[in-house]
Amino acid sequence: MRPFSVRSLVLAALFAALLAVCSWISIPAAVPFTLQTFAVFLTLLLLPAREGILAIAVYLLLGAVGLPVFSGFRGGPSALFGPTGGYLTGFLLTGLVALVFEKLRWTSFPLKLCGLALGLLLCYTAGTVWFVVTYTAGPMTVGKALSLCVLPFLIPDGIKLALAALIARRTAPLIEKLR
Repeated sequence: MRPFSVRSLVLAALFAALLAVCSWISIPAAVPFTLQTFAVFLTLLLLPAREGILAIAVYLLLGAVGLPVFSGFRGGPSALFGPTGGYLTGFLLTGLVALVFEKLRWTSFPLKLCGLALGLLLCYTAGTVWFVVTYTAGPMTVGKALSLCVLPFLIPDGIKLALAALIARRTAPLIEKLR
């Protein structure tokens, strides 16, 4: 495995910061509506998957050590390991799917979008399982968790994926110049 270049590390840091800013744009709910998934999609569309995963991991580590990078300006282990933490760590699954697609050389833009959609489904799955297991405010079923945490997000996340695709198409040449 080749080491990251300084430029790659800088880009990963910038995209980790983008994730933080997008998490602060939030509408409170059981699982807050944020622009985090938009930032994950944009990160994985503009950076090689390995660098995108690094950006997501840096974002999660910053939150884990207590910096207020998560929705509602939260941070610390309680935010990461609370009921919605599975959705946060599920972002890494989205990155891993992007990496698998990249390794299989399924790198055409439509296939990348399919990979991100599949990654989002894995993120939903991990997040929902975690939500059911860690929810403490009463009984929680998978069906109830899906109705609270997934169904309201399907259309907004589809829109975020489409928006990230449009922006990535336009900005990819600029990012490539930075490499």
